[in-house]
Amino acid sequence: MRTLQRVVAACFAVVAVGCGTESSELDAPSLRTQVAEVVSPNGRNLNGRNLNGRNLNNSELGGMLVSVAYSGALSASGKQLTNVRLQGSAFVGLDGANPVVGMGFNGARFVGKLGDGTTLPLRVDGITQGSGGDNDLWSYQVSYQGTDGSWRSVCQDSNGAAVSAIAVAGRWNYLQGVAGGGEKIEDTTAFTFACEGAAIAKCMHFGYKPWATASNGQSLAGHHQACTRMVRADFCGNGDSHTTDGQWVNLYDGVGVQADTESWSVEAEWNEAGARCFTSETRAHVPVTCSGFNPIPDCGSTSHFQSGTRLISESPYGVSGL
Repeated sequence: MRTLQRVVAACFAVVAVGCGTESSELDAPSLRTQVAEVVSPNGRNLNGRNLNGRNLNNSELGGMLVSVAYSGALSASGKQLTNVRLQGSAFVGLDGANPVVGMGFNGARFVGKLGDGTTLPLRVDGITQGSGGDNDLWSYQVSYQGTDGSWRSVCQDSNGAAVSAIAVAGRWNYLQGVAGGGEKIEDTTAFTFACEGAAIAKCMHFGYKPWATASNGQSLAGHHQACTRMVRADFCGNGDSHTTDGQWVNLYDGVGVQADTESWSVEAEWNEAGARCFTSETRAHVPVTCSGFNPIPDCGSTSHFQSGTRLISESPYGVSGL
C-alpha cells in the first residue's frame, strides 16, 4: 500500500540538506560540489547549511545581507533606473523612457541592507541566463564595496571563493529559534540575492521557482518556502536547523515537480511553516521536540497533499527524534 501511495508523477531529486544562520560560526560546505551535483535531477546532492549562504560573514562587515532595495538602482553609466522589478529572476526597468532588461543590468548598482539596518553599495559584475528548463534562472555575480573602497564578492563558499546568486522577489527572516525565524516576507520594495548552494537557491534548482506554476496551474511559491524549511530540517518552523553537513534526504510532492523513487523511511511532511508531522526517522540523529507542536496523524500519507502538505521527505538514516 505504501509503495502505491508514492506514485506521484514527474521527476525526482534526492538531496542532502542543512541549516541557515546569520552567524559566521557556521561555515557552508563546498558550494562547488553542491552546484555541480544539483544540475543532475536524479543526483544525490550534498547539503548546504545556510538559508542564504555565507555572505558578508567576514571580519570587515560581520553581517548578513538581508535584502536589496529596488529603489536607488543605477545603470552601469550611473544613470538612475526607475520602475525596477523582477520578472522571475530577471531584472526589468527604465532608463528614462528606454527599457532596460536582462543583460542590460550588467554593471548596475543597488543598495543592500545588512541585518543591523546599515546599508552598503552593491554592483552586478556578471550575468548568466540559464538554459533549457532553467532559462528563467538568471545568475548574478554580485560584489559589495568594502570600507577601503575595494569590491568583494557578496556570495562566497567556505574557502572564500566567489559564487553567483539568483535574484528572487521578497526577503527572509534569518533569525533562529524565534517566532518568524526562516519565514519569507513578501516585501514589494525589496528582493534577495540568493547565493548558490544554500537553501533559497537550491530549492529553485529543484524546480520550486516561486514565480512559476505547476502543470495543474498551482503556484509554486508555497512549495519553494516549504522546501527551504525541508532543506534545513527546520521541523519547528522557527529557523532552527536539525541537520548537519552531508545528510541525505529524498523529497517529493503532489504537483508533478519531484516524485518519489526511493524506498527510504518517511521523515516528515512540510508546508510553509515547517513540518506538519515528523517521525523518528529524521536526519537529526538526536531527539527533536517542538514546543506546542500538534502533528497531523498518519505521517507520510500522500493524501495529505490535498489538505495542505507541500512536500514529503524521507531519510535513509536510523531511528532518532521524537
